[in-house]
Amino acid sequence: MTYIGRRKLLAGAAGALASTAVAGPAAAVRGSAAPGERVAVPGERAVAERAADRGPDREFRGMWIASVENVDWPSRSGLSAAAQRAELLSLLDTAVERRLNAVILQVRPTADAMWPSTREPWSQWLTGQQGRDPGWDPLGTAVTEAHARGLELHAWFNPYRVANHTDPGRLVATHPARRNPGWTVPYGGKLYYNPGLPQVRDFVQRAMLEAVERYPVDGVHWDDYFYPYPVAGQYFDDDEAFEQYGSGFASRADWRRDNTDTLVREMAQKLRAVRPAARFGVSPFAVWRNSDRDPLGSPTRAGVATYDDLYADTRKWVTQGWLHYIAPQAYWHIGHPTADYAAIVPWWADAVRGTGVDLYVGEALYRCDARSTTPAWRDPAELSRHVRLARDRAEVRGHVYFSAKQVVADPNGAMARVIADHYPTVVPPR
Repeated sequence: MTYIGRRKLLAGAAGALASTAVAGPAAAVRGSAAPGERVAVPGERAVAERAADRGPDREFRGMWIASVENVDWPSRSGLSAAAQRAELLSLLDTAVERRLNAVILQVRPTADAMWPSTREPWSQWLTGQQGRDPGWDPLGTAVTEAHARGLELHAWFNPYRVANHTDPGRLVATHPARRNPGWTVPYGGKLYYNPGLPQVRDFVQRAMLEAVERYPVDGVHWDDYFYPYPVAGQYFDDDEAFEQYGSGFASRADWRRDNTDTLVREMAQKLRAVRPAARFGVSPFAVWRNSDRDPLGSPTRAGVATYDDLYADTRKWVTQGWLHYIAPQAYWHIGHPTADYAAIVPWWADAVRGTGVDLYVGEALYRCDARSTTPAWRDPAELSRHVRLARDRAEVRGHVYFSAKQVVADPNGAMARVIADHYPTVVPPR
């Protein structure tokens, strides 16, 4: 099975979610039921499902706001500060209207910053020119305005991606990657910091923690990019780093996994020291390993696995308690032949059980489209079924929707259906 990156599948969506959809008939019916009321259907499971549909007292309901390539925000580079701010506030207002309680804002998409960083340049996705001051503080504004609306604000950082091209000369002259050319590796048409260099690991942690020290963010969030996704015919050249630092490992793969483990473990420790109230979460590709390669793996046959291909032992991070939450990108429909949502969610529920790590399921709202080639994604009820299935597992503490653009536009009504069926009232996160 080929993995298709979520950001590459985003399609322009038309139309706005009708305000009446939030308080539709399904919500009205569920709202009228008395707490604990039995329904006139046989079986305890059906009773539990109806109780779950009324919603838990606390539940994480988040949406990702992607800034790389102007996926969600700003809608294009070069907007005025006032226009950028207005768009951001509109997205926060939409989150409130959809009865969500958290936003995950991408603030370091390509070794740059959405705040006045002393370590890295202003992001090109703001002004169109890397290093140019946009005239305002997006992250500071986002934290203040999210909290004013009762939303959590999780700052989303990408640790190692430097650029969506391979030419260091296109970076601003003061960019750390230009001042330290030995830190980077070109691969698959992009430029990455080398995860095998301790000085790189230290630098990216300091760059991210600067924002955490400065702003009262509710969380630090990483997505699925550690070592890059495999590209056919391409070689990630970390030979010199492996020769210098990898002698104590049985294989290069083990060394790479240890590099990623160290990044996660150290960041968890440093975050606790800098801002103890902030939570640390990762949103990985949802398949750790396939069960045909490891009996502990999920009953899937995915073409990519984080352990084997991204050198990210996501299950270990959970069992070691390095994270506060994990939000696997379970971007397949129920019944998918090689990566069934109905198999992946129970596997993750089992993985987090007893660890103290919360499980939030990443949902592919971007795939919900009346023109999808997959029948399941044409059905507005598909995501609602996801939420109902996930709530059967006590370990699932919420959901995160990719991405904000689709939360706004809701092209086939899937988000409206989730709200009507499962979000009758606002609840606090977690």
